[in-house]
Amino acid sequence: MHIHSIAFVAADTKIAQDAMYRLKHRYGHVSPETADVIVALGGDGFMLETLHRYMGRKVPIYGMNRGTVGFLMNEFREMDLPERIAEAQTVQLHPLQMEAHTMQGESMCALAINEVSLLRETRQAAKLRIKIDGVERLAELVCDGALVCTPAGSTAYNLSAHGPILPMGSGLMALTPISPFRPRRWRGALLPHGAEVVFDVQDPQKRPVSAVADYTEVRDVSRVIIREDSNMKIKLLFDPEHNLEERILKEQFVE
Repeated sequence: MHIHSIAFVAADTKIAQDAMYRLKHRYGHVSPETADVIVALGGDGFMLETLHRYMGRKVPIYGMNRGTVGFLMNEFREMDLPERIAEAQTVQLHPLQMEAHTMQGESMCALAINEVSLLRETRQAAKLRIKIDGVERLAELVCDGALVCTPAGSTAYNLSAHGPILPMGSGLMALTPISPFRPRRWRGALLPHGAEVVFDVQDPQKRPVSAVADYTEVRDVSRVIIREDSNMKIKLLFDPEHNLEERILKEQFVE
Protein backbone atom coordinates (compact mmCIF):
# COMPACT_ATOMS: atom_id res chain seq x y z
CA MET A 1 0.00 0.00 0.00
CA HIS A 2 1.35 3.42 -0.99
CA ILE A 3 0.79 5.98 1.76
CA HIS A 4 0.64 9.71 1.12
CA SER A 5 -1.09 10.92 4.26
CA ILE A 6 -1.92 9.56 7.73
CA ALA A 7 -4.62 10.64 10.18
CA PHE A 8 -4.18 9.81 13.86
CA VAL A 9 -7.14 9.29 16.19
CA ALA A 10 -6.87 8.25 19.84
CA ALA A 11 -8.92 7.18 22.83
CA ASP A 12 -9.35 9.70 25.67
CA THR A 13 -6.82 7.96 27.91
CA LYS A 14 -3.52 9.66 28.73
CA ILE A 15 -1.43 6.84 27.25
CA ALA A 16 -3.31 7.02 23.92
CA GLN A 17 -3.31 10.84 23.77
CA ASP A 18 0.43 11.01 24.54
CA ALA A 19 1.14 8.48 21.79
CA MET A 20 -0.93 10.49 19.30
CA TYR A 21 0.95 13.69 20.18
CA ARG A 22 4.32 12.04 19.55
CA LEU A 23 3.24 10.33 16.33
CA LYS A 24 1.75 13.53 14.89
CA HIS A 25 5.02 15.33 15.66
CA ARG A 26 7.07 12.57 14.00
CA TYR A 27 4.96 11.85 10.89
CA GLY A 28 2.66 14.83 10.37
CA HIS A 29 -1.11 14.59 10.38
CA VAL A 30 -4.08 15.27 8.12
CA SER A 31 -7.83 15.15 8.74
CA PRO A 32 -9.42 11.67 8.87
CA GLU A 33 -11.78 12.92 6.15
CA THR A 34 -8.89 13.24 3.65
CA ALA A 35 -6.27 10.71 4.82
CA ASP A 36 -5.12 7.65 2.87
CA VAL A 37 -5.05 5.66 6.10
CA ILE A 38 -6.32 6.20 9.65
CA VAL A 39 -4.20 5.06 12.60
CA ALA A 40 -6.31 4.33 15.69
CA LEU A 41 -4.62 4.37 19.11
CA GLY A 42 -6.42 2.64 21.97
CA GLY A 43 -8.03 -0.73 22.67
CA ASP A 44 -10.58 -2.83 20.83
CA GLY A 45 -13.46 -0.68 22.08
CA PHE A 46 -11.95 2.44 20.58
CA MET A 47 -11.16 0.56 17.36
CA LEU A 48 -14.82 -0.40 17.13
CA GLU A 49 -15.83 3.26 17.55
CA THR A 50 -13.33 4.30 14.87
CA LEU A 51 -14.56 1.68 12.40
CA HIS A 52 -18.15 2.86 12.89
CA ARG A 53 -17.23 6.55 12.62
CA TYR A 54 -15.36 6.23 9.32
CA MET A 55 -17.23 3.30 7.80
CA GLY A 56 -18.63 5.45 5.01
CA ARG A 57 -15.18 6.59 3.90
CA LYS A 58 -13.96 3.07 3.08
CA VAL A 59 -10.46 4.10 4.16
CA PRO A 60 -8.10 1.44 5.60
CA ILE A 61 -7.65 1.59 9.38
CA TYR A 62 -4.48 0.48 11.18
CA GLY A 63 -4.75 0.08 14.94
CA MET A 64 -1.97 0.23 17.52
CA ASN A 65 -2.66 -1.02 21.02
CA ARG A 66 -2.75 1.65 23.72
CA GLY A 67 -5.57 0.01 25.68
CA THR A 68 -6.23 -3.09 27.77
CA VAL A 69 -7.60 -5.38 25.05
CA GLY A 70 -6.01 -5.35 21.64
CA PHE A 71 -7.35 -8.22 19.60
CA LEU A 72 -8.01 -5.90 16.64
CA MET A 73 -4.82 -3.89 17.22
CA ASN A 74 -1.19 -4.16 16.19
CA GLU A 75 1.68 -3.82 18.63
CA PHE A 76 2.53 -0.21 19.49
CA ARG A 77 5.86 1.05 18.13
CA GLU A 78 6.69 4.63 17.16
CA MET A 79 9.38 3.81 14.61
CA ASP A 80 8.95 2.87 10.94
CA LEU A 81 5.18 3.42 10.89
CA PRO A 82 4.84 4.21 7.14
CA GLU A 83 6.86 1.09 6.30
CA ARG A 84 4.70 -1.06 8.60
CA ILE A 85 1.51 0.27 7.04
CA ALA A 86 2.90 -0.29 3.52
CA GLU A 87 3.65 -3.94 4.35
CA ALA A 88 0.44 -4.59 6.29
CA GLN A 89 -2.09 -7.22 5.25
CA THR A 90 -5.67 -6.14 4.59
CA VAL A 91 -8.63 -7.91 6.18
CA GLN A 92 -11.97 -6.98 4.64
CA LEU A 93 -15.03 -7.14 6.89
CA HIS A 94 -18.74 -6.86 6.16
CA PRO A 95 -20.89 -5.59 9.03
CA LEU A 96 -24.24 -7.01 10.06
CA GLN A 97 -27.37 -4.95 9.47
CA MET A 98 -29.96 -5.04 12.23
CA GLU A 99 -33.57 -4.13 11.47
CA ALA A 100 -35.40 -3.89 14.80
CA HIS A 101 -39.18 -3.52 15.14
CA THR A 102 -40.64 -2.39 18.45
CA MET A 103 -43.92 -3.14 20.23
CA GLN A 104 -44.89 0.49 19.53
CA GLY A 105 -44.72 -0.13 15.77
CA GLU A 106 -41.47 1.73 15.19
CA SER A 107 -38.48 0.36 13.31
CA MET A 108 -34.77 1.18 13.43
CA CYS A 109 -31.74 0.01 11.44
CA ALA A 110 -28.16 -0.13 12.71
CA LEU A 111 -24.88 -1.75 11.71
CA ALA A 112 -22.76 -4.09 13.82
CA ILE A 113 -19.14 -5.02 13.22
CA ASN A 114 -19.02 -7.46 16.14
CA GLU A 115 -22.51 -8.74 16.88
CA VAL A 116 -26.23 -8.14 17.15
CA SER A 117 -27.53 -9.38 20.50
CA LEU A 118 -31.00 -9.74 22.00
CA LEU A 119 -31.17 -9.43 25.79
CA ARG A 120 -33.95 -9.80 28.33
CA GLU A 121 -34.85 -6.51 30.05
CA THR A 122 -36.32 -7.90 33.30
CA ARG A 123 -36.02 -10.90 35.62
CA GLN A 124 -38.31 -12.83 33.23
CA ALA A 125 -36.47 -15.03 30.72
CA ALA A 126 -36.88 -14.14 27.07
CA LYS A 127 -38.79 -16.43 24.72
CA LEU A 128 -37.59 -16.25 21.13
CA ARG A 129 -38.69 -17.91 17.89
CA ILE A 130 -35.91 -18.23 15.31
CA LYS A 131 -36.28 -18.35 11.53
CA ILE A 132 -33.40 -18.75 9.07
CA ASP A 133 -34.11 -17.66 5.49
CA GLY A 134 -37.84 -17.81 6.19
CA VAL A 135 -37.81 -21.33 7.67
CA GLU A 136 -38.64 -21.77 11.35
CA ARG A 137 -35.70 -23.58 12.96
CA LEU A 138 -36.53 -23.15 16.64
CA ALA A 139 -40.11 -22.62 17.78
CA GLU A 140 -39.14 -21.48 21.28
CA LEU A 141 -35.80 -20.61 22.86
CA VAL A 142 -36.12 -19.74 26.56
CA CYS A 143 -32.97 -17.81 27.49
CA ASP A 144 -31.34 -14.65 28.76
CA GLY A 145 -30.84 -13.74 25.09
CA ALA A 146 -29.15 -14.70 21.84
CA LEU A 147 -26.67 -13.15 19.42
CA VAL A 148 -25.48 -13.31 15.83
CA CYS A 149 -21.83 -12.42 15.25
CA THR A 150 -19.31 -11.91 12.46
CA PRO A 151 -15.93 -13.69 12.45
CA ALA A 152 -14.32 -10.48 13.77
CA GLY A 153 -16.86 -10.43 16.61
CA SER A 154 -16.64 -14.12 17.39
CA THR A 155 -13.90 -13.51 19.99
CA ALA A 156 -15.94 -10.82 21.80
CA TYR A 157 -19.34 -11.34 23.52
CA ASN A 158 -19.87 -14.53 21.51
CA LEU A 159 -16.83 -16.16 23.10
CA SER A 160 -18.03 -15.17 26.59
CA ALA A 161 -21.35 -16.88 25.78
CA HIS A 162 -19.43 -20.08 24.85
CA GLY A 163 -19.95 -19.56 21.13
CA PRO A 164 -17.51 -20.81 18.47
CA ILE A 165 -14.54 -18.80 17.22
CA LEU A 166 -14.85 -18.22 13.46
CA PRO A 167 -11.76 -17.90 11.23
CA MET A 168 -11.67 -14.82 9.02
CA GLY A 169 -12.75 -15.66 5.48
CA SER A 170 -14.79 -18.64 6.71
CA GLY A 171 -17.94 -17.21 5.14
CA LEU A 172 -19.86 -17.93 8.35
CA MET A 173 -21.85 -16.23 11.09
CA ALA A 174 -22.39 -17.72 14.54
CA LEU A 175 -25.84 -17.86 16.15
CA THR A 176 -25.26 -18.33 19.88
CA PRO A 177 -27.76 -18.53 22.78
CA ILE A 178 -27.02 -16.62 25.99
CA SER A 179 -27.72 -18.73 29.11
CA PRO A 180 -30.26 -21.01 27.40
CA PHE A 181 -32.78 -22.71 29.69
CA ARG A 182 -34.76 -24.60 27.07
CA PRO A 183 -33.79 -26.39 24.89
CA ARG A 184 -31.02 -26.80 27.45
CA ARG A 185 -28.53 -28.64 25.28
CA TRP A 186 -28.82 -26.35 22.26
CA ARG A 187 -25.49 -24.59 21.78
CA GLY A 188 -26.31 -22.53 18.69
CA ALA A 189 -25.59 -22.85 14.98
CA LEU A 190 -23.13 -21.91 12.28
CA LEU A 191 -24.79 -20.07 9.40
CA PRO A 192 -23.61 -19.09 5.91
CA HIS A 193 -22.78 -15.40 5.79
CA GLY A 194 -25.63 -14.74 3.34
CA ALA A 195 -28.33 -16.09 5.67
CA GLU A 196 -31.13 -13.92 7.04
CA VAL A 197 -31.92 -14.48 10.72
CA VAL A 198 -35.27 -13.42 12.18
CA PHE A 199 -35.97 -13.39 15.91
CA ASP A 200 -39.63 -13.07 16.94
CA VAL A 201 -40.11 -12.19 20.60
CA GLN A 202 -42.82 -14.28 22.25
CA ASP A 203 -44.97 -12.52 24.86
CA PRO A 204 -43.02 -9.22 24.61
CA GLN A 205 -45.32 -7.40 27.07
CA LYS A 206 -44.56 -9.83 29.90
CA ARG A 207 -41.03 -10.70 28.73
CA PRO A 208 -39.54 -7.51 27.19
CA VAL A 209 -36.36 -7.78 25.14
CA SER A 210 -33.87 -5.23 23.85
CA ALA A 211 -31.72 -5.54 20.71
CA VAL A 212 -28.17 -4.19 20.52
CA ALA A 213 -26.05 -3.75 17.37
CA ASP A 214 -22.54 -3.22 18.84
CA TYR A 215 -23.61 -0.25 20.97
CA THR A 216 -26.86 0.90 19.36
CA GLU A 217 -29.68 -0.33 21.61
CA VAL A 218 -33.37 -0.60 20.73
CA ARG A 219 -35.65 -1.49 23.64
CA ASP A 220 -38.95 -3.39 23.71
CA VAL A 221 -38.49 -5.15 20.38
CA SER A 222 -41.02 -7.53 18.88
CA ARG A 223 -39.02 -8.67 15.84
CA VAL A 224 -35.36 -8.37 14.83
CA ILE A 225 -34.03 -9.15 11.34
CA ILE A 226 -30.28 -9.63 10.86
CA ARG A 227 -28.36 -9.99 7.62
CA GLU A 228 -24.85 -9.24 6.38
CA ASP A 229 -24.49 -5.90 4.59
CA SER A 230 -22.42 -7.11 1.63
CA ASN A 231 -22.30 -3.62 0.10
CA MET A 232 -20.45 -2.14 3.10
CA LYS A 233 -16.75 -3.01 3.20
CA ILE A 234 -14.43 -2.27 6.12
CA LYS A 235 -10.66 -2.55 5.66
CA LEU A 236 -8.48 -3.42 8.66
CA LEU A 237 -4.69 -3.49 8.40
CA PHE A 238 -2.48 -5.94 10.31
CA ASP A 239 1.24 -6.48 10.52
CA PRO A 240 2.06 -9.83 8.83
CA GLU A 241 3.26 -11.32 12.13
CA HIS A 242 0.09 -10.15 13.94
CA ASN A 243 -2.52 -11.01 11.33
CA LEU A 244 -6.07 -11.60 12.51
CA GLU A 245 -6.34 -15.11 11.08
CA GLU A 246 -3.38 -16.25 13.18
CA ARG A 247 -4.82 -14.63 16.32
CA ILE A 248 -8.20 -16.27 15.82
CA LEU A 249 -6.54 -19.66 15.27
CA LYS A 250 -4.30 -19.17 18.33
CA GLU A 251 -7.26 -18.15 20.51
CA GLN A 252 -8.85 -21.57 19.97
CA PHE A 253 -5.93 -23.27 21.76
CA VAL A 254 -5.89 -21.01 24.83
CA GLU A 255 -6.75 -22.82 28.07
